[in-house]
Amino acid sequence: MRFGWRERKRRPAGAARPFATALALTAVTLATACAAQGSATAQRQARPAAAAAEAGGPATSAAAPSPTLARLASPSRVPVSRSSSPGAVASASSPSVPAAPKPPPSGAAGSRLVTFVNHMEQTIWVAASPDPGQPLAATGWVLPAGQSVTITVPDRWNGRFWGRTGCVFHGGVGHCATGDCGGRFQCGGYGAIPATLAEYDMDAWDGLDFYDVSMVDGSNLPMYINITAGGTKDKISPNGCVPAGCTKPVDCPTVLAVKVGGAVVACESACARFGTDQYCCRGQWAPRADCDPAKWPVDYAAVFKRAEPYAYSYADDDATSVFTCEGECDYRITFGISQ
Repeated sequence: MRFGWRERKRRPAGAARPFATALALTAVTLATACAAQGSATAQRQARPAAAAAEAGGPATSAAAPSPTLARLASPSRVPVSRSSSPGAVASASSPSVPAAPKPPPSGAAGSRLVTFVNHMEQTIWVAASPDPGQPLAATGWVLPAGQSVTITVPDRWNGRFWGRTGCVFHGGVGHCATGDCGGRFQCGGYGAIPATLAEYDMDAWDGLDFYDVSMVDGSNLPMYINITAGGTKDKISPNGCVPAGCTKPVDCPTVLAVKVGGAVVACESACARFGTDQYCCRGQWAPRADCDPAKWPVDYAAVFKRAEPYAYSYADDDATSVFTCEGECDYRITFGISQ
């Protein structure tokens, strides 16, 4: 069913960013979608709605997709950061230790705690897209290998987190090999693709958060999300596994590989690389029955689905990729593969 989850299709760089109008949906449709615990679906590019100007760093071959759900209500709340500074870090399990860090205490009323954990062997510069209606205290953090950092996020925040790699900053200005935010440490937009995304729309409807990991544009880091507080059973194991499999590196085909200095630093999606209507599920390929990777010239979506079975691998990959959490939910976002 069409839930108006997100608009994921391509637009020319600088084009207006449409937002879905969830208010037009019936209560029956919403209740059914939420009961399915992950059956929410992608919003189409061809379906216009109210627009906001696109901002942020440059994309590679196309503009980045919009964030997640449309806002049902948006009271003004200001978050209180739990980090001592934008670059502050706290100790966590080393990359070689599979045990997940202990959940942090619950956040203040009207806010959530999100903890980033780095199980990679490289420093990651975490970024967040801004939500003007629910501003974060910062939109960039340094996350050394084996470390963690916890931030506070306001209720009803709608946006994405991702990891940047290969960054060099001087006075808050610089460049990243992947996920770059227009050369800024504190991110002001949606960042460059490809980047693995953690997408959220918190307290979006009837006390439910909607969240997912997305590789619709490609992947630069392995990532999985766990619930650390809330009224919903966590669907992902503490080390990033679901019944369909665990978190693995993307086995990127040469044709999709993104290289810097001869080294592969990311894997771009077929839509981002080739831009065809079929790979992007546009035009005559827009109907769900036709937006089928099995019908593509090459099923590149399978490359990403094998690496992260719980993540979006293409635009209509909703059934196994959208999750919900009820109540004041806290989260852990781990960069790393299953140990």
